[in-house]
Amino acid sequence: MDVNLVSEEDATTDLVMKKAAEAAENLYTIRDTYFPLNPDDKISKLQSQSQIALNLLDSISPEQRKLPTQRAMYEYLKGKILDVFPEYTKQAEDHLSKAVKLNPSLADAWLCLGNCIWKKGDLTATRNCYTLALSKGPNKRILSQLSMLERRLAQGADNQEEIVAESIKHAKEAIALDVKDGNSWYNLGNACLTCFFVTGAWDHSKLQQALKAYQNAEKDKNTKSNPDLFFNCATVNTYLENYQRALSGFEAAASIDPSLNAAEEVQKMINLFDKLDSLLKGQIKAKRLASLTSSLAEVRLNPSYKRATIDNLSDGLNKTFAVVGKVLFFVKHENNTPLFYLVCDSNQKCFVLTVYGISNDAIKEGDQVTLLDPNFRINEFSWNEKRYEFRSVRVDFLEQVQINGKPVPPHYSVRSSIYAQHKP
Repeated sequence: MDVNLVSEEDATTDLVMKKAAEAAENLYTIRDTYFPLNPDDKISKLQSQSQIALNLLDSISPEQRKLPTQRAMYEYLKGKILDVFPEYTKQAEDHLSKAVKLNPSLADAWLCLGNCIWKKGDLTATRNCYTLALSKGPNKRILSQLSMLERRLAQGADNQEEIVAESIKHAKEAIALDVKDGNSWYNLGNACLTCFFVTGAWDHSKLQQALKAYQNAEKDKNTKSNPDLFFNCATVNTYLENYQRALSGFEAAASIDPSLNAAEEVQKMINLFDKLDSLLKGQIKAKRLASLTSSLAEVRLNPSYKRATIDNLSDGLNKTFAVVGKVLFFVKHENNTPLFYLVCDSNQKCFVLTVYGISNDAIKEGDQVTLLDPNFRINEFSWNEKRYEFRSVRVDFLEQVQINGKPVPPHYSVRSSIYAQHKP
């Protein structure tokens, strides 16, 4: 009789514990998917719901959680509930520390403890938690968190490339465990994006890999509620000059989370495109253009290059070709990267020059520029019923341009940077 009574009590305790676990998961769903206009409303909702979850958990008396596994689960859930907020709390860390001592095999407790300690800023201890958790067996969530942590550890490190390569490796391992998990794909996208910059910001295939990963992440309905996914994807599209996709992505991010600066990014881009459109359609007198470009045909080129004008270029990279132009305007806009110029070629045809990786005082209005192996594209897109059309040449490195017939000095080189939005 006593044995049956104990079993019945254990079953009741386990049932309440299960409901508390569901309440904790619901808390994290609110954290990750609820984005009200006023961020304080989110905190208020988390506070009220966390109190409900804590009350449910504490309805289990100490006598009812007599088994070590029950005590460990209680401490884990309490720490997890307390850690749902952005700030570090020692109380959450204490409960999670007790949980892993009571049950070292509880991988989710190690994961939550690592996340909690990360907020405190102890990255080494955070990595130890994730590593210990993985020693209990493969886990996609822990692998993704470890991958994210490694990108954080890479900042300022001497072996950045090596650490980011580990981040990509762990991101791929997470995907291998569940190829349909959108969060794992999103994490891989961020890892590829980081790799692009730490390896010199020249290999655009890394950006393409990031885009593919983000697109796979969007297939998961749970991940589609993550505004950072759309923001990061839009940022990469901006860098690749896929402007229509970038605008749509920023708009999608803003619709999910109004507190992001995504709507501002859209407006910045439209302000720039309106300015470019106005300059391209502006009436520069033919005589003035003829005067400005009269000497361009006489510029001597390296014999390994063929002279071209903007009309001769094909979409993409034009190897062994060179375009000589005159810089008419430096186009100021609200972001630091890239730099935009309005340039006229020897046939008096105007185009947009976008410059990455070179400081803003290297090329000036009135300069003659020689663009080597020009990367050309025709931009055509619409936004809010207005159509934009312009031709552009992209410059990423000093070696792709000469100014007034001379190579650009090395001290004008700068590292371009864009940042992925993500939360620890």
